[in-house]
Amino acid sequence: MSYERDPEQTPTVLASQYASPTDDTSSSSNHDTMPPTRPKESFVSRLQIQSTQIPKAWISPICGAGAGFASGIVTCPLDVIKTKLQAQGGFAAKNRQGAMSQTNQLYKGLVGTTRVIWREEGLRGMYRGLGPMLLGYLPTWAVYLTVYENTREYYYEKCGSWWVARCYSSLTAGACSTVLTNPIWVIKTRLMSQSTKAASDGMRAPWHYTSTWDAARKMYRTEGIRSFYSGLTPALLGLTHVAVQFPLYEYFKMKFTGYGMGEHPVEDSGANWIGITAATFLSKICASTATYPHEVLRTRLQTQQRRSGVSSSDGMAVKVRYTGILHMCRVILQEEGWHAFYAGIGTNLIRAVPAAMTTMLTYEWLQKLIHQAQAKGEELKRPTDAYPI
Repeated sequence: MSYERDPEQTPTVLASQYASPTDDTSSSSNHDTMPPTRPKESFVSRLQIQSTQIPKAWISPICGAGAGFASGIVTCPLDVIKTKLQAQGGFAAKNRQGAMSQTNQLYKGLVGTTRVIWREEGLRGMYRGLGPMLLGYLPTWAVYLTVYENTREYYYEKCGSWWVARCYSSLTAGACSTVLTNPIWVIKTRLMSQSTKAASDGMRAPWHYTSTWDAARKMYRTEGIRSFYSGLTPALLGLTHVAVQFPLYEYFKMKFTGYGMGEHPVEDSGANWIGITAATFLSKICASTATYPHEVLRTRLQTQQRRSGVSSSDGMAVKVRYTGILHMCRVILQEEGWHAFYAGIGTNLIRAVPAAMTTMLTYEWLQKLIHQAQAKGEELKRPTDAYPI
């Protein structure tokens, strides 16, 4: 004999009082009167759902721009020091006989240059040119990494060689980003190489700009549109740098982690990030050491005013010092020696390696973050598909 009461005979008051949340009668009654709603979402959950709307083609530009921004913030002071060391030989004055005047170099080494900048300009001088640097890094890495990732397979299908395909992709991506952003880098270099003090011992830049916009306006008015593409030739020659760096980075990363660029294991691990760091370090050291002289040539051209007779900030007439790449190489060899092609290389390595690590770690981390968010967002969307919104 069963002592359970028939649900139909249960009084209405008792039924509502003792019914469990999973009671069929209660659930059917609620279903008739009110549609179910999905659970309240957290802010993170909403972001994860929204991330599923990011097109695949946008992921690389977003990650590249983020990586460039982080790199610019971290390495700006070292970039200022490197630029001043590279550029100061191009500002040396000549005497009436045309010989180089005997003036002591203002900037000497990493520590010495830091002291001079700090004494003359303070903290602001260490971040001079940060605006155009960030303005340049955002599109540079967004364009470069996007083109690089989207042309690797194309070149591989054409040539069948892994190394050749990566080199071609690096050159193509570098050419696109260099031509697009060269005007920004010229302005950045001009701002970083100038000094706010008059006592620069014959090594002072023949201009003074107060801002990015002021530099662009004065350069266009006094030197014309071509000034924004000063140094483009050595910059394009510098594509050999990325042609070395990125294939080596991918090779080392696959050796250390077993995953290609932008790829990660399902379960995050410290070994994966250590492998990325090691791959970045080795590839950047090799590329920077092998291709550094082009950076000196590019800086010298970018910091040279293009018109003879233009007055400098101290009223002296300025003459075009270098007429081209070959002429500049001869002049530097005759006046400063071969070591001038490696001026600032120590600072450059100290700057370039952290910059590369910041760039690649940020890029890989953003790639993993977005992919994980999209996967989680797809999971969160599935249970709610059947419910009306």
